[in-house]
Amino acid sequence: MLPTLSSFTTQFLVSVIQLSPQAVVFPSTFALEVYSYEHCPFYVTRLSTATTYGVRVPLSAPKPADVMRHSTQLDGPKMTWANQTLHTDSPDLPECFQLSVLSWLPCVYLWLACPPYLFYLQRNNKGYIMMSILNRVKTVFGLVLWIVCWTDLFSTFHELRQGDTKPPIYFVTPLVVGMTMLLALFLIQFERLKGVQSSGILFIFWFLSVLCAIVPFRSKILQAKYQVRSGEISDKLRFTTFYFYFSLIVAELILSCFNEKPPLFSNIDTDPNPCPQSTAGFLSTMTFWWFTSMAIKGYKNPLEAKDLWSLNKRDSSEVVVPKLLREWEVEQAKRESPTILDTPTPIFFSPPVPPPIFLSPPSRLLISFTKQKGAPTWWGYALAFLMFFAAFLQTLILHQHFQYCFVTGMRLRTSIIGAIYRKSLIITNAAKRKSTVGEIVNLMSVDAQRFMDLTTFLNMLWSAPLQIILALYFLWQNLGPSVLAGVAVMILLIPLNAAIAVKTRAYQVEQMQYKDARIKLMNEILNGIKVLKLYAWESSFKDKVLEIRQKELNVLRKTAYLGALSTMAWTSAPFLVALTTFAVYVTVDKNNILDAEKAFVSLSLFNILRFPLNMFPQVISSIIQASVSLKRIQDFLSHDELDPESVDRNNTATDSSVSVVNGKFTWAKQDPPALHNINLMVPQGSLLAVVGHVGCGKSSLVSALLGEMEKMEGDISIRGSVAYVPQQAWIQNATLRDNILFGKAYNEQKYRCCLEACALTQDLEVLPGGDLTEIGEKGINLSGGQRQRVSLARALYNEADVYLLDDPLSAVDAHVAKHIFDHVIGPEGALQGKTRILVTHGISFLPQVDNIVVMVEGRVSEMGSYQELLKQNGAFAEFLRNYSLEDIIEEDEATEALIDDEEDFPDDALSNHTDMVDNEPVVNEAKRQQISIISGDLENPKSRSVRKRLCSERKHAESDPEKKLPKVEKLIQAETAETGRVKSKVFWEYAKAVGPLLSLFICFLYGCQSAAAIGANVWLSQWTNDAAQNVTQENVSMRVGVYAALGMAQGLLVMVSSFTLAMGNIGAARKLHYALLDNKFHTPQSFFDTTPIGRVINRFSKDIYVIDEALPSTVLMFLGTFFSSLSTMIVIVTSTPIFAVVIAPLAFIYIFVQRFYVATSRQLKRLESVSRSPIYSHFSETVTGTSIIRAYGRHNAFVLMSDMKVDENQKSYYPGIVSNRWLGVRIEFIGNCIVLFAALFAVIGKDKLNPGLVGLSVSYALLVTMSLNWMVRMTSDLESNIVAVERVKEYSETKTEAPWEVEDKKPSSDWPSQGNVEFSDYSVRYREGLELVLKNLTLSVKGGEKIGIVGRTGAGKSSMTLCLFRLLEAAGGEITIDGVKISEIGLHDLRSKLTIIPQEPVLFSGSLRMNLDPFEKYSDGEVWKALELSHLNKFVSNQPAKLELECSEGGENLSVGQRQLVCLARALLRKTRILILDEATAAIDLETDDLIQSTIRTQFEDCTVFTIAHRLNTIMDYTRVLVLDKGQIAEFDTPTNLLFRRGIFYGMAKDAGLAQ
Repeated sequence: MLPTLSSFTTQFLVSVIQLSPQAVVFPSTFALEVYSYEHCPFYVTRLSTATTYGVRVPLSAPKPADVMRHSTQLDGPKMTWANQTLHTDSPDLPECFQLSVLSWLPCVYLWLACPPYLFYLQRNNKGYIMMSILNRVKTVFGLVLWIVCWTDLFSTFHELRQGDTKPPIYFVTPLVVGMTMLLALFLIQFERLKGVQSSGILFIFWFLSVLCAIVPFRSKILQAKYQVRSGEISDKLRFTTFYFYFSLIVAELILSCFNEKPPLFSNIDTDPNPCPQSTAGFLSTMTFWWFTSMAIKGYKNPLEAKDLWSLNKRDSSEVVVPKLLREWEVEQAKRESPTILDTPTPIFFSPPVPPPIFLSPPSRLLISFTKQKGAPTWWGYALAFLMFFAAFLQTLILHQHFQYCFVTGMRLRTSIIGAIYRKSLIITNAAKRKSTVGEIVNLMSVDAQRFMDLTTFLNMLWSAPLQIILALYFLWQNLGPSVLAGVAVMILLIPLNAAIAVKTRAYQVEQMQYKDARIKLMNEILNGIKVLKLYAWESSFKDKVLEIRQKELNVLRKTAYLGALSTMAWTSAPFLVALTTFAVYVTVDKNNILDAEKAFVSLSLFNILRFPLNMFPQVISSIIQASVSLKRIQDFLSHDELDPESVDRNNTATDSSVSVVNGKFTWAKQDPPALHNINLMVPQGSLLAVVGHVGCGKSSLVSALLGEMEKMEGDISIRGSVAYVPQQAWIQNATLRDNILFGKAYNEQKYRCCLEACALTQDLEVLPGGDLTEIGEKGINLSGGQRQRVSLARALYNEADVYLLDDPLSAVDAHVAKHIFDHVIGPEGALQGKTRILVTHGISFLPQVDNIVVMVEGRVSEMGSYQELLKQNGAFAEFLRNYSLEDIIEEDEATEALIDDEEDFPDDALSNHTDMVDNEPVVNEAKRQQISIISGDLENPKSRSVRKRLCSERKHAESDPEKKLPKVEKLIQAETAETGRVKSKVFWEYAKAVGPLLSLFICFLYGCQSAAAIGANVWLSQWTNDAAQNVTQENVSMRVGVYAALGMAQGLLVMVSSFTLAMGNIGAARKLHYALLDNKFHTPQSFFDTTPIGRVINRFSKDIYVIDEALPSTVLMFLGTFFSSLSTMIVIVTSTPIFAVVIAPLAFIYIFVQRFYVATSRQLKRLESVSRSPIYSHFSETVTGTSIIRAYGRHNAFVLMSDMKVDENQKSYYPGIVSNRWLGVRIEFIGNCIVLFAALFAVIGKDKLNPGLVGLSVSYALLVTMSLNWMVRMTSDLESNIVAVERVKEYSETKTEAPWEVEDKKPSSDWPSQGNVEFSDYSVRYREGLELVLKNLTLSVKGGEKIGIVGRTGAGKSSMTLCLFRLLEAAGGEITIDGVKISEIGLHDLRSKLTIIPQEPVLFSGSLRMNLDPFEKYSDGEVWKALELSHLNKFVSNQPAKLELECSEGGENLSVGQRQLVCLARALLRKTRILILDEATAAIDLETDDLIQSTIRTQFEDCTVFTIAHRLNTIMDYTRVLVLDKGQIAEFDTPTNLLFRRGIFYGMAKDAGLAQ
């Protein structure tokens, strides 16, 4: 981006250059001065009149008398002007020029700038500022200035009366300046009233005034010196007033650098850590000086979240998101398919900024200056400084522009995330099926990011073509029509690039699809990792992931091929253009001579061309990517929304509190209706039970009442507020108390009653932090029953009018269910008098309800009270007769002595591994350290970037001082960002993944490529020197040939190098991903229980994306910029060796700035990525709980939470952008210094240098700014992106479990043939250093025995089953199955020979067939047989797709009961000799439960069965019962003997009403 002077100067330069063929001259507007004329006509000299007069003036300074003579002889002052200004060693400007142009310039500026500025201030009022000393001083000075000007004016009038007539300018100028001073005075006060702390407009005005006054300042002194010699100083008054004026404007300039106090009542006072930008002065804002404090802080210590400034109000979600949503609604109202593109324009439009301004004329003049031997030296210096100032000004403007663009991008991202979040809370279920959580998270992360990237480029759309046109104009001036040849080459390259861009876009879309698919699959795998381990299915799923990954990499590879091609096209483009242009230029006409001036000015212009030409395709492709993203976002935002009116919430007509009339509902408009002809009236305050078989539409009915389904016909009305308890509890990642309060105010007494009623009091005693324990995602550290009861407590606490309870009793034990029914739901419970709709499978409660609805296949088959239904003698009565007797006896007599038997502890095998530990606080300490040891050494807590979150979650009350801290802090400790420099080891790891030799080879290629480029340019400088020796013609073909060869070589090398690089990077990406995946499948279960899934997914999505796409391009850019900076230095030093002196100090400053920047920026990036995951995890949590959030009307609260998380993230992103600008201004300043020194040394050594070398060194110096800037940025990007390698590496090296197969210990294929299981002296603990959970168990079970396992919660029942599968490894003793020690064989050999039906059914998305048999071992016949035995065949054969029925993510499209049956079918298919049941029938109605029990008895009659029993009646006919107590065997015998012994088992049976 090379700077341009304004077109005015350009025209001026061009006209001046034509002044004389021998002497190219150059005016420098500021170092010029003048001998005063007594009388001066009214401003005759116009700039464009400086045309050629072939008169060469002697270089000695002319005496004023000579000048006078000249001016009379030559017509008027035109010629003199040129002489006295240019061709002299002591230049000056005519007085009338000083009085008119120089005096008026600042005034004109201020008057022009004033109206828009006043309008702006009127609109943006920030409150007024108190009068301060600073303000008073400014005002007084302004007044004095006005007085000074008018003194001048009055003295002119006075002279007029004396008869001394002055030219009109002496009246006009003081008047104009005086008026302007009054305007400035007015502005000073007006700004104070509008709360402007530092005024840019006035600063520029004072600066211009001082600048323009420097010339008269010098003139007047010279004049005075001259007049003193002749005796008398004329016009003492004006002499004095001028110096008064000068000192005052300098004072004003200095004062305007300072800041006023902030306005009264501004929010700065209330903000704990306000962003200094809002109070920064004009200069500080322009140079980003206000950021320095953070750069220093970040350099001293790694930044932390608390060091970040708060977000500016105007960038926060609450301001930005509503704007976008308003515009979007307007758009949607206007037409069918709205586009977002039309919406953001008014909000986010960024003002156009001038494109980079050209430095080529000065460089051209510099070269021609070195050619001229007689020119005054000050020209050279003036030129050098002019180049420097132009470049500096451009730097400032450019970075302001970038800052604006980036902030705009940031707002765009905030608003898109906000819009998507808000939308996801209200989309219909059909829409939800179309976009999975993973896809929506991608919209938020990847697509919103692309928009952000786009905003920075948008201005290139018009400025790039403008730059190209200007450059071509200058080239035409330089080389004439030969330029057309070059233009032709450029035009030919465009279609090539267009083709590449189109192709790339296609690949991009394809790759996004694979990426989505891969993340979605990974998400499910991690969610169901326990099931995969239990079934030994890892390898099947691993292959599925790798298959998708392979496709993804293939697309990446194709993209890389294209990338290498286009890189080559663009690197060679300027060169090819230069080559064709030069070749044509020299061959067209014998007289065309390529000299230094032409060649290097053209070359620097071609390089200027390179930027817009390079950027243009990037902008296009970035627009293309954004358009893909735009389409995806639009599609999502255009999804159907749930109709808030579908449920009439304020009905007053009927007396019933819930009524449905002729309801017909479906899940999606195109699906067949799920519920038909529903008519319901629920009177106020009654309790209605809904019963029916699995999958008959009970839950759908509840969803319909909540308004979650599409209403096809009919009316629903609900009177009052609603509370909802879903079938599968939804638990937030928050404290237990927050989960229950759910946004309501805390009321101690009411809260305690809720806990008591929901039987949660005992659980709290066990949880480490009581009710302030933090619950992991999805309630991972609660058992199923506890989750359900928390969900119930939430409903109870939120006092509503209507309660919808979707089977809340299935997950809890019978006696707990009874307790809850009596204390909460039933006629005597806490909810009496409220309207309750209860979906249930428990028959025993039915006599106590007011009404019962029997559902059959989506219709209401019977409805009435218990007695009425019995009398009707329909299906319901039949059903009851079969099941009620035993059940009612069993459940009615359940006493409350046992109230919390099941629940203090998760007893589901699939809960998690901390269940047993939590009741011994002693253990807890050890356990916490343990976790810490797993996750890295204790001494250096920050040594690993992941702290296991659960350590902070499960501290028990005594040892937990931090518990009260806000959650955010905890999370950041949880996933601490690495601090300090990225270790070189990480770079080495990456190089190893690429391949060490390949890495070296790549660097070598880059070196060669730079060498070729330098070679070509050095050759060119030799060629141009031919012109001086007049030996041109003979060598032309040789010169052109070698030049071409060098250039082509460069192009080829570029292609080869970027190609090899891409290959290396893709290889590395494959290796790193494979290692990560492989490790995650081999990681022991305990890791997944203590690490939030989101964190692992983050490695697979964000970090792998960085390694796939961001890192390669960063490495490419880094190598490119590094070598180009290096070659620049080499060229400048070789052409002007004295330059080496400056390199050291400049390099020092450069490294200094770079270190400050990299330290700060890297840490900001890390903070940014740490604060990013909460946005997504909160989001995915929300999406799974939308129905609950809507039911409780917490919509707005959740939107607020999301906004806060986004703002928190932008808080670290914003300083990140500013740090880039801060760096840019400083580095470009260094670059500009390099240009300045290169030019100065060229001026100093002009007699010794040949023009070719000057051209070479200056044109290289002009390029250096950009490569330096990019080099620092790339160093930093490289460091931040390489962090991804570090994070992936870290998770690829976690501890693994035992090998899957041990070759020399493989058991025989029919093992276990008997099914004998022996425990000998077996002990186990959850993790190193914790207490034993099972202590010295010794027992033996013969093949075919049926063993029931019972015991109080926490006795170790689940642990025992986990030990059989070796999810827990033995701490002592052995388990042998049929004589084989299970600790010696491979995990897969063991697990594939055992079958478990887990408590929580897990399904994966894919066909039903895949869910039953992922390895495709069984024939369709066998699969159907299994379905038939598990009573699913009717359901499956009714589906059009049969076995290929698509299960959605997590099996959402099957009811919970059906999922449980699918798990049974899996077990029937595997049919191994040993079966483990973990109370597998909790979510199933009694009838189906009975079928399953009989299936198990018949199908597995010769197998060994272990059952963990909640309902004792299921195991009363087993061969033996094992009673565990505190990890030891308490009793082990047949059920009859145990009852006879009257021990623990007898007590439990008595409680359950199974013994007298």
